[in-house]
Formats: sequence, structure tokens, C-alpha cells
Amino acid sequence: MALTYSKVVLREIPSSLPGAALRQCPSGRIPDLERAREQHRRYEEVIRSLVPEVHILPADDTLPDCCFVEDTVVVCGGTALITIPGHPSRRGETQAIKEAMQRLGLKTVELVGGATMDGGDVLFTGREFFVGLSTRTNQEGLSQLSATFPGYPVTGMPVMEGLHLKSFCSMAGPDLICIGSSKAACAGREVMEREGHHKYTYLVVPDDIGANCLYINGTVVHVGNGDTFPMSAAVFEQLPCKRIALSTPELNLVDGALTCCSVLIP
Repeated sequence: MALTYSKVVLREIPSSLPGAALRQCPSGRIPDLERAREQHRRYEEVIRSLVPEVHILPADDTLPDCCFVEDTVVVCGGTALITIPGHPSRRGETQAIKEAMQRLGLKTVELVGGATMDGGDVLFTGREFFVGLSTRTNQEGLSQLSATFPGYPVTGMPVMEGLHLKSFCSMAGPDLICIGSSKAACAGREVMEREGHHKYTYLVVPDDIGANCLYINGTVVHVGNGDTFPMSAAVFEQLPCKRIALSTPELNLVDGALTCCSVLIP
């Protein structure tokens, strides 16, 4: 399956994000709401330049992480698997996403029982799924994803550091996986190479968060090259495809990254 998309769903940033969004390092600087919204608007502009149909859902201030829509659904073909996010505070986010997927004509399937999954733990390569087993995603979630998409192999791997699998890897092109340089990233690559069902090329960047990029219809959207991860940004310059540098430092403060803010639909 080619990594091409006709639609995308985004969600606006709630005013509650700075003070209440989940974060791994709660002692760090609080995000600035207006800067976060400006960076998100720039994100939207970039997405609109790449995808024909963009749908924006309104924010819900009772759900401070709701702009990170990737975690609520996994879309493959014409099916949307609605997740049960691993953190209880995020489970109210899925209803609006389910309704959006149905309006767009996708078949919806929901995780049930004790399964948990954040979409940030799911890497679809176009050929198979890699699923991070993390504090947010469990084996039952992986098993139900496998049953939902039986046409694709599914390989699980432990996430030893960071929040999600995509905290250190993502797709940067057809059969091209961008991956960070930490011990966790290197361990993840070993699993992909040993247990994956296809062979991939790897684009290695020094910063794990720099490995979180978007490949959309022939263009790579990657971390900016100013004062935000310049060494990782420089690695993308070797790619022959069109590239767009984009920084979201305010969202990074609450564990947000480029893939987190959109649901891409074929």
C-alpha cells in the first residue's frame, strides 16, 4: 500500500492544554497557549498544502490532550480502529474521532475489554504494522489490531524509553524508516530488522524526537533547522524528495510531535 492520503483530520488546541495536558517531565516549562496555537496553525497550513481534504474538529477544554488525535484511531484502507487510550484521562477523546471517521465514510471498529492502545505506538509501513508495547499500549491492543487488519503482519516490540514507538521512529518515505540514535531506538531497529516481514532502509538522526516526521504524498515534513534539533534537521537534507521543515516546540513540551496532531486517511 502506497503512503498516499486524500483526507486528514486535525483538532484545535484546547485552552486547558498548558496547565493540564499530560507530560513525562512535569517540572519543565509550561507551554505558551498562543504560541502553541500559532505553531498548530502553521502545521495546518502545511498539511493543507499536501492533502486535498482537511477536516478540523473543535477543541474540548475538558480534554486537554485532544489535539493529539493520532492516539485515538488507527486508519488503514477503509477501516478506522478506534482505540482505548492507555491513560484514563484521554479516553473521552475517542467519541468525536469515531463520529468524524463515520462521517468520512470509514468503517469503524472499536477496541474492547482490557485492550489499550495509543496510535502513537503504531507504525504502519505500507506493508506491515510495528506496534510498541508501552505504558499506553498492551498485548491485547496489539492482538485486536491484528484481528482488525488481517491482511498485514503485526510485530510487537517493547518501548524501553519515551512515551511511544513513534517517539523514536516514523516513516520518511516508501520503505524508509527514520529512526533516532538512543539505546531504545537502536533496540527497536534490531527488532524491526530481525522480526519484520520486509526489508527497509533506515535514515538515522541524532535526536529521537527528530525521527518523528510525516511522509505525505511524496513530501517529508520534518523538524525545523533553526534552534530546534538542527543536527537532525540537517540529516533530512540528503533526501531527494520535497521537504518542509516545521517546528512545534510548545507542543513538544507536552510530549507532542509531528505525527501526533493528524489522522491521515488514504
